[in-house]
Amino acid sequence: MHFQKKRCVAMLLAGGQGSRLKVLTENTAKPAVPFGGKYRIIDFPLSNCVNSHIDTVGILTQYLPLELNEYIGNGQPWHLNNSHGGVQVLSPYAGQKGAEWYKGTANAIYQNMAFIRRYRPDNVLILSGDHIYKMDYAKMLRFHEERGSDCTIAVRTVPMEEAPRFGIMNTNEDGTIYEFEEKPAHPKSNKASMGIYVFRWSVLEKFLTEDENDPNSDNDFGKNIIPALLKAGHKVCAYDFTGYWKDVGTIFSLWEANMDTLGDEPQFDLHWGGEQTIYARTTAQPSSYLTETAVVSDSFIAEGCEIAGRIKHSVISSACVVGEGATVKDSVIMPGAVVESGAAVSHAIVGEGCVIGAGAKVGADPEKTEGELPIAVIGHEKTVAPGAVIEPGAVI
Repeated sequence: MHFQKKRCVAMLLAGGQGSRLKVLTENTAKPAVPFGGKYRIIDFPLSNCVNSHIDTVGILTQYLPLELNEYIGNGQPWHLNNSHGGVQVLSPYAGQKGAEWYKGTANAIYQNMAFIRRYRPDNVLILSGDHIYKMDYAKMLRFHEERGSDCTIAVRTVPMEEAPRFGIMNTNEDGTIYEFEEKPAHPKSNKASMGIYVFRWSVLEKFLTEDENDPNSDNDFGKNIIPALLKAGHKVCAYDFTGYWKDVGTIFSLWEANMDTLGDEPQFDLHWGGEQTIYARTTAQPSSYLTETAVVSDSFIAEGCEIAGRIKHSVISSACVVGEGATVKDSVIMPGAVVESGAAVSHAIVGEGCVIGAGAKVGADPEKTEGELPIAVIGHEKTVAPGAVIEPGAVI
């Protein structure tokens, strides 16, 4: 069965277990983790697709997909519920070889080539579901087509000392890539791959099939597909991206990205909309209520909250309660959490539905915080007993 032919189909890899996020992903796939008070991580690449006029998106899920599947639904909040494409959740399934988990990023796309073929696309955009950023993929797609590239990789310049942590692209003067190095000990350049690829579909289809038939392959784009394209002499180009981008795969980076949304001139501005609006599935909540004892500064308060305490430089998600005499500083409070009277939370992430008991202390001393501190984490639906002390960096 064929559908309307597409210039580009997006494939969003959202199956990650997110083990480095520890208790926050015990019962939730990483792309479904809350962010910025009213969003989830997957809202960002999905919204980028819509804002870039890419209306056909396959979302590849694997680990704990239920919550993510429910959240995506028919794609209506992102305007991806059209009849000529829209959003489709793609889970591993039993085929001719029997049931098989996705073995790697390339294998995940290989297992869903039938979905791509329906649209006979000129290009396929490969995305990750665990990055926070705003990007116009249409500009990257235009760059890819104008240069006659078989594969275009989004790159960003990183400090040279950080380059060994990334996949590094070594480029010629014209921006073509001649070598890809995965986390090199002695990098030759500081152009880091963002894990965002545009492929000419005819080329990708061929190389995915060859890679699947190689028993020694890791079935990974960075380790296998890109090097194979370069070895075969295909034109691979680097697309420079200069905007905000953060991989929120660790506790500290997730906390830091949330903090980056705060301030008069935030590093990552969630307020500016227009063609860069971030869409989300939100439930109808009443306006937040601040009592006469509430003191709020440099913070984001989502809808449906009741605030009676002191909040400074923090993200308070929807339907949260902060009791009288409680203090929240430099922290992320996820949806439905309760911080009871007299409790103190500082440099912490408090998971969905948690209760921080009266007088409890979580994380650093809010009066004595200086420099970079480890982030305390309370997992979803956990309760911290009244008067308990949770040390900085503790994971509960």
